[in-house]
Amino acid sequence: MSHTNNPPLKSAMTFTAMLLTHCQRALFSIPRSLGIVVGLLAALMPLSIATAAMPTPNVPEIAARGYLLQDFNSGQIIAEKNSHEQMEPASLTKLMTAHIIFSELRAGNLKLSTEVLVSEKAWRMGGSRMFIEVNKRVLVEDLLKGMIIQSGNDASVALAEHVAGSEEAFASLMNHHADRLGMHGTHFVNSTGMPAADHYTTVHDLALLTKALISEFPDYYKWYSIKEFTYNDIRQHNRNALLWRDKYVDGVKTGHTDSAGYCLISSALRDDMRLISIVLGTRSKEARSKESQKLLNYGFRFFETRMLYSANSQLTTSRIWKGASEQLSLGLAEDLYITIPRGRYDKLDASMKIDVQIIAPVVKGSSHGFVDISLAGSGVVERPLVALQSIKEGSMFQRLADEISLLFE
Repeated sequence: MSHTNNPPLKSAMTFTAMLLTHCQRALFSIPRSLGIVVGLLAALMPLSIATAAMPTPNVPEIAARGYLLQDFNSGQIIAEKNSHEQMEPASLTKLMTAHIIFSELRAGNLKLSTEVLVSEKAWRMGGSRMFIEVNKRVLVEDLLKGMIIQSGNDASVALAEHVAGSEEAFASLMNHHADRLGMHGTHFVNSTGMPAADHYTTVHDLALLTKALISEFPDYYKWYSIKEFTYNDIRQHNRNALLWRDKYVDGVKTGHTDSAGYCLISSALRDDMRLISIVLGTRSKEARSKESQKLLNYGFRFFETRMLYSANSQLTTSRIWKGASEQLSLGLAEDLYITIPRGRYDKLDASMKIDVQIIAPVVKGSSHGFVDISLAGSGVVERPLVALQSIKEGSMFQRLADEISLLFE
């Protein structure tokens, strides 16, 4: 493989000049020897007038046992502390309970109108409750809202028992989903987050779960921004104080036990940039809100997120040998977002590394190189270049002719 770094984008005018220059060079000097080097990738970046770079200060002091600030689209972690240390999640556990219920709804195994019979165990649950009554039937929709908005332990257990038969069996299902999401530092033993010796997670794992919940279930995620819910003539407010303080915040979940401290997962959307903030083990309700707000403000003030390339869009073509076609379209399997300090967009460079020889047959989605993004000379992200279509083997004559041509490459 070989590669070339492209000049950074500076303005619409330099972008146009650069594009024309690269196109002229590409038409007359496409290499056919030890590799294909592509210099047009930067031309696909969105147009932008560069803004003056500002200094990026250190992360503010965050009074929490562990924390993380992450961009939702790029997945880039902006700030973190003790993010892989195992800690108690308290009621943040209910995000996994909700994720499973949402999955059951999507699969058609449940409906929002399904009635759930409340067991004595669910009815007797202590802590935060939505005040369901034993042996009464409650709609799945009401139980979900009672769990999401009111953080009802009773609602969580009722849902868990309905789906899996018992809370213990549901916990096994939770661990299965956690493993699927890559939450390898997590183990659940209940659906509520009540303290238990073998019930733990990490800040990093909670970020994976939060991102999955938002991306997989956007319609249900909207319920996390609801400020109050009334059930059985009892009105309760959402415990996430940031829903009232910050108009950009639209979730997600609070948690508290004496051993876990005060916890909060927040998400905010501002100018198409979504950030996820997680703080565990703060000292008070006010502290979890204050420290979360610090992280969100820091991220929005000093960083920006851009989508550089769209999924399944052709970034380049490459010669393919012994195939029914001579050209293979290459692109990315997923949208490529990048989070960088504000004012540094013009310092980005992009290049491609493409396999030296690509031989048919080729299957759509197979990897044949990489896109490299660097900022001021330092690597930032690398993504596989994948085939955007399948190409079968060519005729016997085509294969023979290309075999001979390859001898001179």
